[in-house]
Amino acid sequence: MTTVLSRSADHLYWMSRQVERAENTARILDVSNRMALLPASGEGETGGNEWDAVLQILGSAELFHARFPTPTRQAVVGFMTLDADNPSSIYSTIRAARENARAERVAMTTEMWEALNSTWLELSSLTPARLASRGHRNFFDWIKERSHVFRGAAVATMMRDERFHFFRLGTFLERADNTARILDVKYHVLLPDEVEVGSALDYMQWGALLRSVSAYRNYHHTYKETITPVHVAEMLIFNIAFPRSLHACINEALELLGEIGGPLGEEAMRMAGELHARLHYGRIADVFAQGLHEFLIDFIARNNALSDEIQSSYLVAR
Repeated sequence: MTTVLSRSADHLYWMSRQVERAENTARILDVSNRMALLPASGEGETGGNEWDAVLQILGSAELFHARFPTPTRQAVVGFMTLDADNPSSIYSTIRAARENARAERVAMTTEMWEALNSTWLELSSLTPARLASRGHRNFFDWIKERSHVFRGAAVATMMRDERFHFFRLGTFLERADNTARILDVKYHVLLPDEVEVGSALDYMQWGALLRSVSAYRNYHHTYKETITPVHVAEMLIFNIAFPRSLHACINEALELLGEIGGPLGEEAMRMAGELHARLHYGRIADVFAQGLHEFLIDFIARNNALSDEIQSSYLVAR
């Protein structure tokens, strides 16, 4: 790849990751917010621990605790939505995506630019009071909708060249990372006491999780039975027909790396192929025997290593 193409691919790769990250941050906050509002949930000691764990999963706990004493629902949601000083907030990730778009403005289609720029203009005009008036759930749904509009504009209008492949590659690697983190929110962070397993609260929490990744109806179409943790995990990890599953995302990433090709990407292809094989031939019984949390943490580490290899092999040094 030429230096110019590498820089262009870098902008598009990170632009797509940042928009996807904003969407998935909204999804994680949405499922956590819904769970906090369920019966028997609260803002007491348990609720605080739950929100602290959400910060850990989003990679923002250290920065949050340097500024705030207690991880309440209000504090965490505010920190992860409109806080301009938090580089992982929805505000900051959309701002970063727009900066990448500005750098790539000539190569972007008009539809892509307008979708992202209009999202940024509306988001940057929001205040905490206006967001509260709007309602957090409505705001999270709006972020998801704007992400879909931007991604749809890209798929409908971009040339199918290397720039497009890197744009899509960023989307799927980010989505895989966040699907794993969302699943870990429920199973590790909100793991119920033994007496609560199978209770109405446990069922509602798994239902909230499925809705957060747009999988509720797909789950019932696939399994045609009550919601169980094993089947939820199986769907979000192994079901290649579900577009947010780990298997589906890594399958897409492997195909995109094959389209990009070239000797620079041989190690990235090997790493993606190894990760894909674990998902293609894996079984949910083996995952639970290993421990779901341990499996997800290992997947996140491998996915991050693949991302690092792609960055060092193809893109601009960061």
